[in-house]
Parts: sequence; structure tokens; C-alpha cells
Amino acid sequence: MTLALHPPATAMVWPGPDAPHRPLAVDEVDLAPGELLVRVELATVCGSDLHTVSGRRPGPAPGVLGHEAVGTVARTGGGPARLDVRGRPVRTGDRVAVGIYAACGRCARCRRGLPQKCERLFKYGHAPLADAGPLSGGYATHLRVRKGTPLAAVDPALPAALAAPLGCATATAVAAVAAAGDTDRSDVTVCGAGLLGLLATAMLAGRGATVTVLDPDPRRRATALRMGAARALDAAAEPPRADAYLELSGAPAAARRAVARTVTGGTIVLAGTVSPGAPLDWEAEDVVRGLLTVRGVHNYAPEHLAEAVAWTERNAARLPVADLLGTVHPLSRLDDALAEAARGDAVRIAVDPTR
Repeated sequence: MTLALHPPATAMVWPGPDAPHRPLAVDEVDLAPGELLVRVELATVCGSDLHTVSGRRPGPAPGVLGHEAVGTVARTGGGPARLDVRGRPVRTGDRVAVGIYAACGRCARCRRGLPQKCERLFKYGHAPLADAGPLSGGYATHLRVRKGTPLAAVDPALPAALAAPLGCATATAVAAVAAAGDTDRSDVTVCGAGLLGLLATAMLAGRGATVTVLDPDPRRRATALRMGAARALDAAAEPPRADAYLELSGAPAAARRAVARTVTGGTIVLAGTVSPGAPLDWEAEDVVRGLLTVRGVHNYAPEHLAEAVAWTERNAARLPVADLLGTVHPLSRLDDALAEAARGDAVRIAVDPTR
């Protein structure tokens, strides 16, 4: 079904490293049955986008970046009502957080319960313009949501600063905490007080874990304490060995120190060291003799998004939203938003396509 868009939608096209974004007017969109057109309310800037625009990570050039977004369903492509990750029908006018990927649901990986590693995976904000079309990333006024995308209907009262990252940082934090196993009354080290690490800290502390956070930024360490950390230390500090060690910063040194910082029988979760990579120099003997479990986490399954929404709704009132979201820029000033995010002064920077 082809829909004419009045007024036209706008997508911000990224031409490649060191080049400014350019707006592209979109007069129409094709929606297949089961697809949705979402009017973007807020899109937050994830660190992976900063790696892309800086050239540290391969990216779709030209393409439309952005994959943390919340918005309102403007139109549907027909067919049976879509269900969100909690089994709720999604209809026009609903406010939704959009998952980072679309999976086929049929391949061997999907059947194994790994839709985030689907053999035909589509990732929002990670696809070339020529293949995916302009409404394929969150840095746009509208987003075409494909079949197989985990969606979460969210309460209209939930602050957009908490709703937008649900489909990336929050759901990934849930997956990382789940990979750590039973952490109730355990000592846990979290490396990194970016949004992923801060959310994981709050989740772990809420379960009764004693959390030590490592980060070089004193302001983020202070935020970690407000999120429930028992201690927040400089990244150069050497914490006591922990029952679980979550590397969520992307710092190569933090990944390399994982074995030395984990107790015998403990669990190491690596979720931050995605791109650029971090070669490890662990001794296999240390992993074997230490009876260590090492888990890699990349993105998440739909049930993690369901838990992310439920957890955020339960805890929204006590989360320091003002500490998590800095400046909100108009979509037309996307390059300013990316430049501010790269300076690292705020945990998250956002763009508002409605401004």
C-alpha cells in the first residue's frame, strides 16, 4: 500500500564520515501488511552512531542513522493487528518504542530463540539508503516499522527520555543483567557509567546486588551512585574481585582485566566491546582453573524488551531523568546533537523531529 505523506516526511541522510547530514523530503511510503508508519517523538543518540559518523565503525553511506526512538503509530499497512512484546494489540494512535531490528522468524537462528542474530536481520539505522529507503532510521520525522520488529506499547506519561532508549540501551541492559545469572546479594562490578551501565546498575541494585561502578568521569560516577551503586570508582582503580563482572563501557582495558577482576566460579559479561574491537590476552588456563563463565551479549531478544518496559514503568519515578538526558536538539540540528554527544558531557543527547 502506497501512502502519500502530507506534509512530506523528512529524513536526515548521512553521506559518510566527516560529511554533514542533509535533509531528504519523502513524499510517500510503501507499507506492506503488518507494517507501521510511526511518527517519531524523540530519538536519542547512541554511542554506536558516534562510532559510525567518526569513521571508527563501518556504516551505511549514504544512509539514515538512529535506532533509539519512541513515537506514535500514524498509519498501519493493514492485515491483523500487530502485537507488541507484551502481547498487546498495536493500533493507530498508540505510543510505541521501536526495537533495533527486524527478524524473519523462520531461519535457524530465529527458531533457536536468537532473533537478534537472524540470518536475514534488518537493523534500523544500519542499512544503506538504496536498500532500505529513507524512513529506515530514527533520525527522521517518521519511521517505517517492518514486520518482525519487536515493539513495545508505552504509557503516554512515561518521559520520552526513558521511552526512546527502551529499544536499544534499556533492553540490552536487561539482556546483560540476565546473562550475569543470579546476582541477588552478590558483588557485581559494572564497567562504564554510560546509559547502558547506569541502567544495569539500577537493575542490579534493585535485585539486592552490591554494585561497584568504574568510570573515568566524576559526574557519571555521581549519577551511578544515584542509580543505586554502592561504590563508584575511577576507571583506573582496581576494585575487589566480583561475583559478576559486566563490561559495558567498550574500553579495551576493561575487557582485558575481566578475568583478574572476577572471583573463582564467577561470570563475565561482555556487552560493550563491540566496535572497534578489543583483542584479549587472557590465559585459557585462568578461565579453566577459575571455573569462569564468559557470556557475550549483543542486542537482545523480544522478552528482554518486554522486561525493559515493565522495569522502566515500575521505576520511572525514582530514576534521575535530568541526569540521563542533556540537550534536546531539533532534527535539523542533528550534526550539533552528534557533536555534543561526542564530547561526552551528557549521558544521552536527543533530537526532536517535532521542533
